[in-house]
Amino acid sequence: MKLQQAKRHQVKLKLGLSGASGFGKSYSALLLAYGITNDWSKIAVIDTENGSASLYSHLGNYNVLPLIQPFSPERYIKAIKTCENADNIEVIIIDSITHEWNGKGGCLQIHEQLGGRFQDWAKLTPRHQAFLDAILNSKCHVITTVRKKMDYSMDKDSSGKTKVIKHGLKDITREGYSYELTVDFELINDNHLAKASKDRTGLFTNKPEFVINASTGKKLLAWCNEGISIERIRKEIESCSSIDGLKHIYTKYSSVQIEIKPLIVKRKEELETIDSQLIDQKEIVNPLKTESNGIDSQ
Repeated sequence: MKLQQAKRHQVKLKLGLSGASGFGKSYSALLLAYGITNDWSKIAVIDTENGSASLYSHLGNYNVLPLIQPFSPERYIKAIKTCENADNIEVIIIDSITHEWNGKGGCLQIHEQLGGRFQDWAKLTPRHQAFLDAILNSKCHVITTVRKKMDYSMDKDSSGKTKVIKHGLKDITREGYSYELTVDFELINDNHLAKASKDRTGLFTNKPEFVINASTGKKLLAWCNEGISIERIRKEIESCSSIDGLKHIYTKYSSVQIEIKPLIVKRKEELETIDSQLIDQKEIVNPLKTESNGIDSQ
């Protein structure tokens, strides 16, 4: 256990878009994705919204994976893996994740089928967490959309009368999801104006509402690509020609040692194999001195 200097190495973006119906979640997600990739063919949309993703096919030749009920966590995970395993996909849009929570065959319905008791969440929560992990650990950039609904409560006023109190719009997914995201954009009206309700990048914090477009994705990608690049380190390891050099690289990038250790070990084995082959070749060309002396003595 030891202290390390804080460094941010390259990450994959995990972005959220929330808003009421008609506020432009799908369209904004596509523009974000294009800004990140600059190539429509590298975008895959997991569509649970009855073909809404195809409404914008005029934008470019992006890929669509229709997902119909039952909307279980496992089916979402399978769809994510399908996109990851496809050639050339860099951004996955899940439009939307609301169905995994509150759709037919989603978590709330599964909980009801299990009996609807509090203890039944012990069986369901790991399944929902596996779905979240599939998003957060994806090798692709991931953009998720979430529906919103009006949140109400029944409260008593000073006279003791019960009144319906509106608390504003609330995401239709399990509470706390936005905390996992790089940036969570909230679309606030049908003019597609957006604000960042959660922002780890600092790019949109305390900024006025704006309309999401491709340049938004480009800004996020530039932020994402700052810091230590695992790909750059990999190339440095592959070009290293000595064991001491590998030790230096391993020490230099202490914040990512877990990620680069397998690459270091592999290159070390390659260098040891090369050294062994060179020794064998040298022995063939130049016999050992003791053997030469033995021959001379005969």
